[in-house]
Amino acid sequence: MQNNKPKILIVDDEKGLRTGVQRLLEMEGYKVDAAENGNEGIKLGTSKEYDIAVIDLKMPDIEGIEVLKKIKQKFPNTVCFIATAYASYDTAIEATKLGAQSYIPKPFTPEELIAELKNGYQKRLLLLEEEKWKREREERLLEVAFEKTRLNTIINSITDGVLVVNKEGLAVLFNPAVFRFLELDEIKVEEYILDKLRSEILELINKFLLSDSKEKRSYTIQLELKPNREFFIEATASPVFHPGENLAGVVIVFKDISELKKIELIKSQFVSMVSHELKAPIAAVYGFLKLINDSNISISEAQRKEYIDRSMIRLDGLLKLVNDLLDISRMELKTVKREIRKVCLTEIIKSVFELFQLDIQKKGIQVEFFDYQSNANCINADTDEITRLFTNLISNAIKYNRQQGSIILKIYHSGNFIVSEIKDSGIGMKDEEKKKLFSEFFRAKNEFTKNISGTGLGLSIVKRILDSYSGKIEVESEYGSGTTFRIYLPESSD
Repeated sequence: MQNNKPKILIVDDEKGLRTGVQRLLEMEGYKVDAAENGNEGIKLGTSKEYDIAVIDLKMPDIEGIEVLKKIKQKFPNTVCFIATAYASYDTAIEATKLGAQSYIPKPFTPEELIAELKNGYQKRLLLLEEEKWKREREERLLEVAFEKTRLNTIINSITDGVLVVNKEGLAVLFNPAVFRFLELDEIKVEEYILDKLRSEILELINKFLLSDSKEKRSYTIQLELKPNREFFIEATASPVFHPGENLAGVVIVFKDISELKKIELIKSQFVSMVSHELKAPIAAVYGFLKLINDSNISISEAQRKEYIDRSMIRLDGLLKLVNDLLDISRMELKTVKREIRKVCLTEIIKSVFELFQLDIQKKGIQVEFFDYQSNANCINADTDEITRLFTNLISNAIKYNRQQGSIILKIYHSGNFIVSEIKDSGIGMKDEEKKKLFSEFFRAKNEFTKNISGTGLGLSIVKRILDSYSGKIEVESEYGSGTTFRIYLPESSD
């Protein structure tokens, strides 16, 4: 059909009429195939698609109505004519129901046949055009349905809340996550939603709905939905335009920034505490140096030495603080360089006690060490980190102990862990102090601790080291009666 040479099928048992019509139509530019009976007509008519089929009604093997039926079943858009001299009202109705274009009464002139075929061919073109548009429409509908499904899948998988509101304030698109952000149980498509929104979000949307501006900018607000930063959200509204640049609606994206807000608070508190802890020793040293350097102030050599000694003590504490901060930073950034090998806890603990021997003697502390399996108390770890861990714990057991107190240390196995238990007879802790024990810069403040120096980072470092080895720590303490730390470290697998 596309080469302007219609394909015609002639099905007729009269040889003279069949060959005559074939020659006539070929002279008119048609491509013509001919069948001498009904069976051959069905075979040709269902093997390939013809533009037009002219079918004799009465044939010795199969009637033309059956041939028409078979061809139309296979190729509904083939235009079929029934040619007969014996047409009846009933056969006309039946043929029409089966899709015949019309009857061509026999005998017919060449002009009558050509005219019928031209009309039939126009009908054929219309049918093909209709089929083309139908197919394209179905493809577009399938594409739209696919795009809609894909869009819904994408929107529903987003953890952020998404809400699209049209110019009339109706909710036209949303995902399940938005319910949590809007604190709603249900939203229906094309439901008026503006009266259900918080005033801050409504004001954000109205920046577009109540404005004639075509500016393509976004507005963002942050809202605390639950106190103490438990649920903090960020809402960003952006305009959605039609192709003609007219406003179609507004899309609002909601993000949960609760963790970010908590981190900001922690960061702010951390910076504040670091500034305070650094400022105090620097100010003290600066004050001592001003006294020493001021020629208008007369100080003795003993006072000068005292100021220098006190400055060195302050600077020593400052250096420890800086080193602790660097250690915490390396642990956070995971840049700590480790040399993992088999480490014996018994040897580590003994070396740490030797380091503090002078402090132990000054306070008259009695140390008891119970090592039940000294040869089996080994773990895979970095020696420096484990030494630092026990240095901080034993240092605390000495600093916060009373004069003539005691430290009892035990090492034993529990499941797949090696447990190191350090018990002192010191000042102990209150319940509210135990809750903050592993926080950065936390130091218990009472009448017993006011003269005890420290950075407040030691136990925080201990906790981080244990976490890095999949270990854990337990604390038992009673105010005025002492504290017990239990450190669990996975034993060596080899």
